[in-house]
Amino acid sequence: MNLGVSSYSFSQSFARGEMDILDAIDWIATSDASHFELTGVGLVATVATLERGAPAGTWDPADYPDRKANIASDLVNQPALIAAIRDHAAAKGVPLSNYSVAADFRAQDLPAELARVKQHIDTAHALGIKYFRHDVVAWAWREASQAEFEGIFDTLVQASRDLADYAAPLGITTSVENHGFCLNGSERVRRLITHVDRPNFRTTLDIGNFLCVDEVPESAVPLNLPYASVVHLKDFYHRDFVPGDGWLKTLAGNAIQGCIVGNGDLPMKRLMAAIKTSGFDGPISIEYEGQVPDLYAIETALANSLRIWNEV
Repeated sequence: MNLGVSSYSFSQSFARGEMDILDAIDWIATSDASHFELTGVGLVATVATLERGAPAGTWDPADYPDRKANIASDLVNQPALIAAIRDHAAAKGVPLSNYSVAADFRAQDLPAELARVKQHIDTAHALGIKYFRHDVVAWAWREASQAEFEGIFDTLVQASRDLADYAAPLGITTSVENHGFCLNGSERVRRLITHVDRPNFRTTLDIGNFLCVDEVPESAVPLNLPYASVVHLKDFYHRDFVPGDGWLKTLAGNAIQGCIVGNGDLPMKRLMAAIKTSGFDGPISIEYEGQVPDLYAIETALANSLRIWNEV
């Protein structure tokens, strides 16, 4: 089991200013995780990060008058920070496995949006990362009708194909995640992959996110495993009503709340068994989002995942 952690899991510690991206790599190096995944949401780095990890001569302190400002909200065009992350991970023996960015191919200026995502593909390449995940629409968007979805589908295909073709000479496999409320259900993901028709365009398969569109994970996960380049382990509490704050309402009006992998309502043993018996040998990442303190949650999720994997 090639088990790692997504940087998104450290969002609480990043937001409180208790860790930066190099601290997260240090944490991974001493944990049960075997790789680290970078997501463009919530990363934190400051001048102190550069002082600690950037190679000499790659940056000028005069360019950073605010020492406390976060410079990691976008890694594009930041060679010193990219080098600091890449070199620190290498020094700690932590492989960088996947790179994730938001994208919306419904954008008014699609060529500009594609050019932006290609800059992130270049960044992933500079980091030595071979898997790259991008959205195709905004997380919260849902079409008003099937006709509206069909009207944008060819654009999603062409844009995803363009990015896959750009990434191929770099040895990078691109992917779409079952994410949000539009491109989420297992059939839609498979349909997009089939129409893009590129060997290096796959899916980052999140075992929990299918609940956002009320699809049963134990049915959806086996269907999409043959198309997966990366797997995200995520767990949710699931209710048939919205209990209060901190819950996400699904399309059908159910409610979910992120929790520690193995502690929620997903049939984790059944899902792990499906992954294991499929022969999937790519990166598997804990992606924690919940109300329990993040470091405890990640540590517990790693332990739970490894134990369950060995039991099935």
